[in-house]
Amino acid sequence: MDLIFLRLDNIGVLMVGEEGNPEKFQWAHILPSNKENRPYYISEILPWDTDKINLKGTIQAIEEELSRNIEEGVLSKNKERALLVSVDTTSKEFQEKSLKELDELAKTAGVEVCGKLIQRVKSVNPQFILGKGKLAELEVLCLQTDANILIFDRELTPSQINNLAKITERKIIDRTQLILDIFAQHAKSKAGKFQVELAQLEYTLPRLVGKNRAMSRLTGGIGGRGPGETKLEMDRRRIRERRTKLKKELEKVKAQRAHKRLRRQKAGLPVVSLVGYTNVGKSTLLNVLTRSDIYTANKLFATLDPTSRRIRFPNEKEVIITDTVGFVKYMPQKLKEAFMATLEELNIADIILHVADASHENIEEQISAVREILTEMKLMDIPEILVLNKIDQISHEEKIRLQHMFPEGILISALTRENLDILVDRISRTLPTKRNFIENKSKY
Repeated sequence: MDLIFLRLDNIGVLMVGEEGNPEKFQWAHILPSNKENRPYYISEILPWDTDKINLKGTIQAIEEELSRNIEEGVLSKNKERALLVSVDTTSKEFQEKSLKELDELAKTAGVEVCGKLIQRVKSVNPQFILGKGKLAELEVLCLQTDANILIFDRELTPSQINNLAKITERKIIDRTQLILDIFAQHAKSKAGKFQVELAQLEYTLPRLVGKNRAMSRLTGGIGGRGPGETKLEMDRRRIRERRTKLKKELEKVKAQRAHKRLRRQKAGLPVVSLVGYTNVGKSTLLNVLTRSDIYTANKLFATLDPTSRRIRFPNEKEVIITDTVGFVKYMPQKLKEAFMATLEELNIADIILHVADASHENIEEQISAVREILTEMKLMDIPEILVLNKIDQISHEEKIRLQHMFPEGILISALTRENLDILVDRISRTLPTKRNFIENKSKY
């Protein structure tokens, strides 16, 4: 801890005899990246005048090794390197699974992950999240891997972020901030950008902290003389004003979407809504079913904005299929609130097509996470068709196992179009009749 927090090159202990004469010497220093992942080295106890001790040469070698990553160009331009940190009371297995998803989120945000740290605790430290010993270990790991960001797999309180920032020079980011950053990168429509900005402002406002008054910006005119507002107060006021404006704009978006939904209802077309965990292939399935070219990519939250397409089923049935934003565990509450305008598309759905990734190791948890959100939105009364996508990536034995685990599910591959005819037939049979359709729509 002293080596890290006091910025010492090394710590040495000189041992003296009963008469005060030097006898033995021992020293310690931090280590660069190594196979054993050791954070520091402690020497053996040696005679104080031995010629084996070369502290100056040792420290120079360590400095050269720690800076080698940058010199060799490992840190690519415009790319940040992050350490992922999980501190929780849950099991280590659960933490590892959650960190794996955080890893995918970080890569989607364009961050290079260069290490992970897991600590299981009886109770989370309310001040620093980690104990000081683990914080020191984390700092050594940052030095060894040349990491400039710490991403925590939880939402940090404003005081925790502030306390951590006093200890480390690394940028501190939590799970919520990372998801918001991804959404900001991927939002394309005007409404989507409004929603992301609103969520970011809601996140930022309680985290604005400051002590010094900004004396340079003064309001002019009579009654405006004096120190004026503090910069912190001005920042907060501007955020509140911008937040109010965004909420008004989003109300307009809601009204426009409600008008579009009303037109669909008058046309008498049933609505099938695609929902599911992020990166399960919803947009790919929509493209295949409707012969569209919506953007798809093998990364989390590749598409955010709701998309609707019309499709003609057998027996002259026409249907509107809508795609929605992908879900994720621990979806930030502020983000859910901001995206209600997007998820309102689900309220008028006649069928919810719940798409899951059959090849994912945590498929059960992902399905549960989506159903929890649907329950929270009071949408479980709408008929659900469970679609287990990406079966082209699993073995025959795994297909049998999934069929036993989810007997109601339909195993498909949107990529190879396997079993799409079975899915279309199920949708067609589940669609309400014209009379029932009109009765159901009258509720809304």
